[in-house]
Amino acid sequence: MTTNTSFAEQLLIWFDQHGRNHLPWQKNRTGYRVWVSEIMLQQTQVVTVIPYFERFMERFPAAKDLAEADVDEVLSLWTGLGYYRRARNLHDSAIAIAEQHQGNMPKNIDALIALKGIGRSTAGAILSQAYNEPGIILDGNVKRLLTRLHAIEGWPGQSKIDKQLWQIATELTPNQRNADYTQAIMDIGATICKPKQPLCVACPMQARCQALALDRVASIPTPKPKKVLPHKTISVLLLKNQQGQILLEQRPSKGIWGGLWSLPEFVNLKALQTQLALDGLPTNTRPITPIKHVFSHYKLTIEPHLLVLSNMLQKVSENNRSQWYDSQQLHTIGLATPIKKLLEKTQ
Repeated sequence: MTTNTSFAEQLLIWFDQHGRNHLPWQKNRTGYRVWVSEIMLQQTQVVTVIPYFERFMERFPAAKDLAEADVDEVLSLWTGLGYYRRARNLHDSAIAIAEQHQGNMPKNIDALIALKGIGRSTAGAILSQAYNEPGIILDGNVKRLLTRLHAIEGWPGQSKIDKQLWQIATELTPNQRNADYTQAIMDIGATICKPKQPLCVACPMQARCQALALDRVASIPTPKPKKVLPHKTISVLLLKNQQGQILLEQRPSKGIWGGLWSLPEFVNLKALQTQLALDGLPTNTRPITPIKHVFSHYKLTIEPHLLVLSNMLQKVSENNRSQWYDSQQLHTIGLATPIKKLLEKTQ
């Protein structure tokens, strides 16, 4: 059996010929740039992330710039990437970096993990890619590669298997060229050892792959046990005044679309109409084509109802979380993606 060192050497030989080395976060590498890219890349493909990363860096070139920004602006630049908690965690952690680390990214794994949104694998990626230290990573691509190499059965999210994979990843990580090694092991997982239709014929690890030897590549890793997603339906009010402004409400910081702006939400049309009546407004709203959206843990149908105020005297109940916005302002705030698409269609 080959040694761990030869695995790293073999992987790096492949990387030097086929790896990705022109990604924007690989230029002017800093802990901050690597950190932002790693957070954006969580559950998001590279091709999607690149334009978001470039816009983000243009506006927030350093941690102090991000720390000083309003969270609404941060969320506006994140709109469309999804998993908005990542953006809020970035903002909170930038503030902590400014206050506790003089605006500099920590170079210690414990200090990195202490920041919101940075787990063990992300911390390892920052250490290796920004500082060329032996940071150990275990993202989804690496888990898939390692389970196939060792023909490990069972869902990798299980504690027992996760512990086994961390042990393997630790043993494989070299003590040199760590930035390249980390990129290499992510690249081979993303471009060769793909979830479906992996390019085994082009893989430098063919001779090592136990799943390939056993003709089990298609069934490893074991998929996460499927759950039937519950379905939820809500009604939202698309309320316009005579100036063409739209009433939006900022959602609570915790929960779905936390901190983002959205349309006033109601459990159903009856509840919506009851609130309109309490406000002394017409209840004859016009239904708009429903929107379907799938979250990781449930399916959502949004039923929009349009109401245009007919005169200046008509008012609507407001609170400290609601505000009128015109079409130009919609690009400056964080909007839930389905709501943003709805508003763009109705402008």
